[in-house]
Amino acid sequence: MSSWNQIVGHEWAVKLLQSAIEHDRIGHAYLITGPDHIGKSTLARIFAQAVNCQESDVPCGVCRACKLIGVGRHMDMRIVTPEVSGRGKLSIKIDTIRQLQQDLTLSAYEAKRKVAIIERFDATTIGAANAFLKTLEEPPKNVVIILTANDADTLLPTIASRCRTINLRPLSVSIIEQSLTTRWHVPEDQAELLAHLSDGRLGWAVRAFEDNAVLEKRDEQLGFLYEALEGDIVRRFALADKLSRKSEQLPLLLQTWLSWWRDAVYLAQQDDINTAVVPFTNIDASEKLRLLVASWPKNVILESLTQTNQALQHIQSNANMRLVVENLFLIYPKVHQLPTPT
Repeated sequence: MSSWNQIVGHEWAVKLLQSAIEHDRIGHAYLITGPDHIGKSTLARIFAQAVNCQESDVPCGVCRACKLIGVGRHMDMRIVTPEVSGRGKLSIKIDTIRQLQQDLTLSAYEAKRKVAIIERFDATTIGAANAFLKTLEEPPKNVVIILTANDADTLLPTIASRCRTINLRPLSVSIIEQSLTTRWHVPEDQAELLAHLSDGRLGWAVRAFEDNAVLEKRDEQLGFLYEALEGDIVRRFALADKLSRKSEQLPLLLQTWLSWWRDAVYLAQQDDINTAVVPFTNIDASEKLRLLVASWPKNVILESLTQTNQALQHIQSNANMRLVVENLFLIYPKVHQLPTPT
């Protein structure tokens, strides 16, 4: 069975890469973009297999090259991943890039083409990105470079322009739900929840199924939100202080809150919030959301969503964590007691 079959969705991307191999038009550099856990690394590795597969129907997934590339142990493949700092910030430094450049100038041991995969290239320092530009401008012979990033717009234009860009888009809820039940044998009710929470990222849904800590962390994050909504200004500021001490966890926490407020805004825009069928993300919190939305002005709900999004941008720009959260809590509406759905 071809390794291409491991990729769920993204059929157009698979066909594009297959065509490049079949017509011997493999580019020297590719940029695969899309949200975390959407399948960028999987597509990159399977393409690396296809480029070096030893059989006629590529990638076979069983030859020596396919097996070694599949587990990241092929001598002619280099995989660069970012380092994580104490504050949770990702970084690829210039020394790492220079070592990779030196490796790529060496002849391949046994592969048809050497392959370099640099994951989250958007985490490179400016110096590292500029240093790698020379390799993209004058690539070594028989080398394929695959960069992954969340968004091409975050890269230097000179980097993106020298790559063939493949932008992976989120998958539908139905595709993810079906894949979870058929491939990973996830119970139907759990598959439905994970598919809605995934934001179109199958990789996230699979990880959440295999690791209970993922959903436990989400429950904790929503618990903090409910605590803020129910608290007075003193309790909110105390919570802001508590959350700001775990700065590396704030981006994911605010992303969870953002999805919750997005659901609230969607509900607030319905003509009949009691009967409307809406594409919830947080389907397990839908009844609580409906009850709260019914008691809040629409403009307050929309402003809460907007400010949460801005807060996420601020903390990613190294703003004062505590101040950002405190300002956010000044915007959020208050409830005396969170409703309990019947």
